[in-house]
Amino acid sequence: MAIYAIGDIHGSINALRTIFQQGLIIENDKVVFLGDYIDKGTSSKDVIDWLIKKSKVFDFEFILGNHEIMMTTAKYSPEIFVEWMHDYGGTFTLDSYNIHDYQNWMDKIDKTHWAFIDSCLPYLEIGAFIFVHAGLERNKSLSEQNSHDLFSKKFEEPVMYHPKKTLICGHTARKNGEIANFKHTICIDTYAHGGMWLTCLNVETGEFLKANNTGLIEKGRLKEYTSSLK
Repeated sequence: MAIYAIGDIHGSINALRTIFQQGLIIENDKVVFLGDYIDKGTSSKDVIDWLIKKSKVFDFEFILGNHEIMMTTAKYSPEIFVEWMHDYGGTFTLDSYNIHDYQNWMDKIDKTHWAFIDSCLPYLEIGAFIFVHAGLERNKSLSEQNSHDLFSKKFEEPVMYHPKKTLICGHTARKNGEIANFKHTICIDTYAHGGMWLTCLNVETGEFLKANNTGLIEKGRLKEYTSSLK
């Protein structure tokens, strides 16, 4: 069984499908998605539909992202709704659901999609790896982490969380399309919605597969990755 992590999808359904069409990931592998399934890209609804459907076949784990939090909070706050629409790309999400009349917009989204978002985890620890959307505050246990660090803080140059743990995260977009390898922290938000790549990383070997929305792929392996886990 391999363990894979997939970065911020942001409605990039073509890139997501392309990764799985390569035959790399098989049914007994574990795949951890790092959140931000929605917004900015054009196909948020299709992404969630696909993830729900394929989770019945594959061993998927879903981390919560700040964009899912914004969408959920927007149900109860007109102010947050406006912020979500204008600053987070929420208009693309509602467009993907063919929702153009925003009156009671939340009732027009399938309940299974709300249940999917509600089921997402704040973080996940598997052996020597911790999966999280944004990052972690040092010197605090996982249960003590605050929501800002977990979901919203930009970790341009993160510090080591634990000497025997490797943090796998997204959120801080690497607009050059390159994985950011800090040895102790690996950021795989490689700007899929912005014309770059959606990254799938084998966290045990450092091998990666990237795909974009036009169907192109790129394969490789992180340099010095094995030594960083010793």
